[in-house]
Amino acid sequence: MSTAGDAATDLERDIVTGFADAVAAAYDCLTRFDQHSGDGDFGDNLRGGVGVAMQRLEDASESPLSVLGEVFLDEVGGTSGPLLGLLFTELAVAVADDPGAADAWADGLTAGLSAIVRVGEAATGDRTMVDALSPAAEALSKTGEFTSAAEAAAKGARGTASMRARMGRASYVGDRAKGEPDPGAAGVALFLWVVASVLTRSSVTPPLDCGLDELALGRR
Repeated sequence: MSTAGDAATDLERDIVTGFADAVAAAYDCLTRFDQHSGDGDFGDNLRGGVGVAMQRLEDASESPLSVLGEVFLDEVGGTSGPLLGLLFTELAVAVADDPGAADAWADGLTAGLSAIVRVGEAATGDRTMVDALSPAAEALSKTGEFTSAAEAAAKGARGTASMRARMGRASYVGDRAKGEPDPGAAGVALFLWVVASVLTRSSVTPPLDCGLDELALGRR
């Protein structure tokens, strides 16, 4: 007999599984973005992290989002890995009682943003994942609509392509980082696209032109 706890776990599992599929589909794009502004390992780190998380879901007693957070905090390298781990961990705590509640996700995004800003010391306009996460948290808090949050994240991520980097490895190359989105911002937008697709069970416009149209996340 299925319980509310089982349904919640299944919902989180769908999100983590969808994220793994989306990262695999967007891998080449994410790698290209990071090659443009950094050392080119973002795609490998993101794909590797979600891959480990998927393996651990088979025997894990924790929630899928908690597993994702633990893996990124402890085992994923690069600047973005631990910061994404903070985001996933805060989300896991916030949505534990109801993974389908918009207000819980808004609280988690806001808490994750605060943790990332505290640790990474980045602000909006620095060309980091904050530029996707901050508008998404604001949009979800104001509207309660997952699609609005995903669209805000996508717009923020695309906007980083015209920014001069002031944080991270990209700051060393100055204006040469312009022309492609910040990979961390793209990763956040990708995750929130998956969240919106799964939780609304509808087709949401992908944030990147990276072959994501073929993924039927909201129609599983």
